Amino acid sequence: MNQPQKKIAIFINSLAGGGAERVTSYLLPYLVNKGHAVVLVLTEEELAYPVPKEVPIHYLDRSGKNESGVAKLLKLPWLAYRYAQFLRNENITHSFSLLTRPCYINIMARWFTSHPYKLMVSERNFPSMQYGGDHLQARINYFLVKRLYPKADLVVSNAKASAQDLVDNFGVAKERTRTIYNPIDIDKIQQMEAIQDFFDPNYVNAVSIGRLVPEKNHTFLLDAVLPFNHLRLYIFGEGELRKSLEEKIQGLGLENRIFLMGFESNPFQYLKAADFFLFGSLNEGFPNVLMEAMCCGLPIVSTNCKSGPDEMMELKEAKTDDIMFTDYGILTPVNDVACMQKALEYVLEHPEFLQACKPNLLQRIQDFRREPILEAYHQLITS
Repeated sequence: MNQPQKKIAIFINSLAGGGAERVTSYLLPYLVNKGHAVVLVLTEEELAYPVPKEVPIHYLDRSGKNESGVAKLLKLPWLAYRYAQFLRNENITHSFSLLTRPCYINIMARWFTSHPYKLMVSERNFPSMQYGGDHLQARINYFLVKRLYPKADLVVSNAKASAQDLVDNFGVAKERTRTIYNPIDIDKIQQMEAIQDFFDPNYVNAVSIGRLVPEKNHTFLLDAVLPFNHLRLYIFGEGELRKSLEEKIQGLGLENRIFLMGFESNPFQYLKAADFFLFGSLNEGFPNVLMEAMCCGLPIVSTNCKSGPDEMMELKEAKTDDIMFTDYGILTPVNDVACMQKALEYVLEHPEFLQACKPNLLQRIQDFRREPILEAYHQLITS
């Protein structure tokens, strides 16, 4: 007897630039090529990545980036009701959501339908850090994650530390958690050429990639690089803090050493030509940008934020008061400007350390090769 056909909904806010969005852009064609019917569900219209022609797009909402947090919260039950209708009408058998708000809606949809579907959510952050603040929005998100995530059939994290945090602090049963690292298209990236004559060889040139939002902590990076006159930093990404960062760059007199480059769909050409990758995030799930730097053979100087960097860089012993050396670069305590400056001073004075990291990076990145990881997602989603 033939098995009932699977119909998969992949639900995310948008396909704007970001780590979860890039994973989605890889996953869609992979599932199609495996012969599955797939629908992409969005709540915003931005599409920075291509969508296969075989994948219809269903807009559950068309909200803008500037919609208030209050409005987003109040709309959750309504969007869950609409998503429940969509699941039933489209006969969706497997629903996989990425990023917090789609995950809330995915779980809440069960309030409004008896339609059977496998309900999977993907947590991309370290929840205790991401939702652990004292402000109202953090407390609401902490409450919602704790109340909703245990009701999902499966919670997929992209780092072991994140999955354990959900078990320890949010009531998610361990047997309902899985860890799948983010995939990276190694072959495609390694075929790309470095951009020529972009960086000034009279400087040491660092690249950072990340949305211009508070948790990426770009203001920390500005303070950290301030004393180093022969270091230039190129920041790729867009976001709500652009204006304030521009003002701080001007206030510090760094207009000729720090450059906000905007979103770049092909950052690899810059990564391959730079001297090292600089990252200052407060918290992460499993940052794609570190993998991309690794794939380009670019040594890393990063905060040891929860979670991801220590797993990716195979840190042997964490410290809270000093820099930490690995085979792939240096980690520093989170938000510690003095330690980050110590790390920067070391790599500037020891270029041989950066050179020694490069072959290690190219070997380590093989553990995140795209196809085996996409197959792991495929097996998990469709099982």
